[in-house]
Amino acid sequence: LISAAFQRCRVSEDLCRLSVVLKRSSDSDPSTVRVSISDTGIGTSLEEFQGLKFSREVFDAEKWDIGDDEIYHYHLNLRESNSVRRLTRLPSNPKNGAKFSGTEIYLSISESIDVFLAEVIRFFQKILVLKIPNVAIELVAEEGGVPGSQYRKVFLANECNPVPFSASNVERLKSGLEDYVMKHGNSLHRKCDSCFPNWEHLKVGSGRACCAESHRSAGLLMEVVIIVSEISETSPCFRSSSAETEVLYFKDFSPCPITQSSLTALTNIDWKSYGLVLKSIAVQGGYTALEWENLPPNIHFDMVLHCYHKQYQFTPPGQKTRSNRNLIKKAAKLALDDLKEKHAGAFLSAHALKICSYAPDLARTIAGLILSSNDSEFQEECFSILGLQSQNIRNEIVEDSIQQKIISVIQMNDGKPLRSKEAASSFLFEDERLQEPNIQEEDYDAGEHVFSSLDF
Repeated sequence: LISAAFQRCRVSEDLCRLSVVLKRSSDSDPSTVRVSISDTGIGTSLEEFQGLKFSREVFDAEKWDIGDDEIYHYHLNLRESNSVRRLTRLPSNPKNGAKFSGTEIYLSISESIDVFLAEVIRFFQKILVLKIPNVAIELVAEEGGVPGSQYRKVFLANECNPVPFSASNVERLKSGLEDYVMKHGNSLHRKCDSCFPNWEHLKVGSGRACCAESHRSAGLLMEVVIIVSEISETSPCFRSSSAETEVLYFKDFSPCPITQSSLTALTNIDWKSYGLVLKSIAVQGGYTALEWENLPPNIHFDMVLHCYHKQYQFTPPGQKTRSNRNLIKKAAKLALDDLKEKHAGAFLSAHALKICSYAPDLARTIAGLILSSNDSEFQEECFSILGLQSQNIRNEIVEDSIQQKIISVIQMNDGKPLRSKEAASSFLFEDERLQEPNIQEEDYDAGEHVFSSLDF
């Protein structure tokens, strides 16, 4: 219900408010919590409630659209199996000429208010990662008239690191994950200056993949953002569990548990091409974590996945959506390539690191051949290629220059697709992958958009 309210606000062109109020009913029944969910987004569709499966209590709803003259009230009994009888329309109230839209829902649940409040806070902390700027979220909890017991918090997407309203969804996602990381999971009101005194401690990469629109699909997009942060081991917030990465997953602008096809995609990514060794993937209670074998203790790896349709469409509860496994692989690879391109020397494959280890000896040998030559014209040409002046050249300077160029070429070529012997001619060393190609065809789910193997 909260996700649907947030979606209605998001697609509105105006500034909107989403308010959730939790109130313990009475001292005689402390386990019952009265919940109010209201928003000023576009008016709701009754179809949103038809497929709900929630066996605890009945609830009331009211909706109002800008073009309507009345406020409509409904009573929904979710225990009623007959869909025709479960929704009852109640008397409406006139708007008296006012122009406004929105929805308000009331229901009662049997839950500890403290437990439920913690769940809602965590939900909103995740929603902030989407960085939707036109939605302000208010959360209120009351202990049934107990003085000083009211809890009130406002969640604003642009509070810490504002982004323009015109920003793309992936740019918002990048900014939102940056805030999430620097506020330690959005548990702080502002970024942690102890761990992140400046933005240089973050390495950010993003990727975006999509399926073409067809008569069967409105077009599916997958966006992946990866942030690698470096935290000093002397920081008071240093996390010893840096070898573990929490994966945030969003579907149509709502946080949700990760799908099995997405887990399969994450498992099948060629992490070793980026110098990473995946040890395991753990899923427990909606929390998904990747565990690495080779991350230094001061390095932390954060990832967010967002799968959504190009055009807003209401998805009935329980309806299955198309698998997005190949979209995740493509978008994740683009994000990793983006990181590698922006940060030279980082995220090199194991093969590239092995070649780099030979660079000092190779540079020393080449420098010796140049400096020991009696052909002054040859030496002048070599110095020119290296960008060095021929006067007073020392052996160490020549070695360093050659080594830098060797490593630069290795970094530039690392991860490039090896389509043929000719395509690999610019590599300094012949990659053993060319000798023994191992291209495996993947199984694709029915109805899934299939990419060529060359895309990966």
